[in-house]
This record gives sequence, C-alpha cells and structure tokens, in this order.
Amino acid sequence: MCLGIDAHAYLLGEWGLPDTADGARTFAMRALDAAAGTVGIVKPQVAFFERHGSAGYAALEDVLAAARSAGLVVIADVKRGDIGTTIDAYGEAWLTPGSPLEVDAMTLVAYQGVGSVAGPISLARSHGKGVFVLAATSNIEAFPTQTAVLQSGAQHRETVAAGIVAEVDGINAGAELGSVGVVIGATVNFTDYGIDPSLLASTPILAPGFGEQGALLRDLPDLYGQVAVNVIANVGRSVLKAGPSGIAAALREHADELAGVM
Repeated sequence: MCLGIDAHAYLLGEWGLPDTADGARTFAMRALDAAAGTVGIVKPQVAFFERHGSAGYAALEDVLAAARSAGLVVIADVKRGDIGTTIDAYGEAWLTPGSPLEVDAMTLVAYQGVGSVAGPISLARSHGKGVFVLAATSNIEAFPTQTAVLQSGAQHRETVAAGIVAEVDGINAGAELGSVGVVIGATVNFTDYGIDPSLLASTPILAPGFGEQGALLRDLPDLYGQVAVNVIANVGRSVLKAGPSGIAAALREHADELAGVM
C-alpha cells in the first residue's frame, strides 16, 4: 500500500495548518511519521507544493529527504511528459542520485507515445529506480482519449491505454517485475479499456482510486485478478481526512484491510 500525500488547501485547514509552504511541509512530515512502519511507499503530489513557488519546492525537498531517510520508497507524482532534451531534463531532476528532488520513481505522461519518455526510462533503469506511465486513469474525463483506437503503428487497432500497456510489457520483457510500471485506476474496468491482463505479468501497477474515489481495498483481488500481486494500492484523502491525531490509526486500518485479502 502507498500513502498519497496530497496537501490540499482544505485539508491543511482541517489540520489547523496555514495554506503555506510551511503548512504543507508540516502536513507532509506528520504523514510520513504515520507511514513509517505501516506502509513502505509514499507518493507526494508535487502540485500541492509547487503552487507555493520556490518556498514550496524547498519544503518538498525537505519532505523527500526525510521520506527516503526513513526508508520509505518515494514516488513523485509529477506526471511529466514531453520530448527530447526536455523530458530528459525532467528525468534528471527527479531520478538522478544526489539531486535535491531525488526520488525512487516518478509518474510520466506519454501523450506523444511511450517512445517519447525513453530518456527517463533509461535513466531510471540505470540507477535502480522506476517510472509509472499513465495508461488508464480513474478520472472520467480521460475515458474518451484512453479508449480511443489507434489507427496506425505497432499497436494498430488497440486502444491508447492497451497500446501503452503492450509497449511497457515489451520494455519489461524477461524481468520478473520490471522497472517500468503503469497507472491503472481501481475504478477502471480492464475490458472497457481493451487491456489484456496477461500483458501486465511483469509490470508494476500504481492504482489510485481506493478510498475517497470509491474503490474498496478488500476488492483489490477481484479488480486486478491475476496481476493483483503487482498492484501498489494508493490511499490518500480517506486517510488524510482523519487529521493529525487520527491518521496513524486510519492508515493502519487500511493496511489491515488490504493484508486481510492479499
């Protein structure tokens, strides 16, 4: 299980914190304290720090360093996507050892094709890190695009989401579990997106949509079937809304629910 650290303005207020970079730092540090020893992975949503400008990034650097020092695997939810040297620079910012923003994995958007994010993928693999490429997300606005059928290329006649899954499967070929994952929401029906679960056997799956968005952790084996063991189940607001005094207990309750079915 993964704890998404989303420093929403309204959550900061409910926690009695100011909507500032310092407030976001304090919020995230308390979330890390609750996560350590209960879950192995955290996923800070970078946008909630970025909105505070340079002070927000300074706060984020502190949070990332603290998370990694605590032995947590850190996924930066940055959703970067571009081509050429630009996407390479994004990868260098987040995946280079020693970088102020160093994490263990980052999320990528391959709108221009999976080949467009080859730079960060190569960098991740060379440093023992990972990436997660968005494939089938849990927001309904993405459904028309992600289920659109490709008209050319190697994945001709497959949906955009299925094409991404197939390309990532090719990259991970030969690995028991590869360094390149995909994002497939827990509210997604594989059939609706044309996704063949057999192509996910070697692929880590980052799964948002549990908790506040409606999916239940106890249903994870049914939702993901034969590849359920590859899933990183992300929880966020359903835990964070418990507040600073209740987050640890809420997180443990979620972890116990997942452990009971896996």
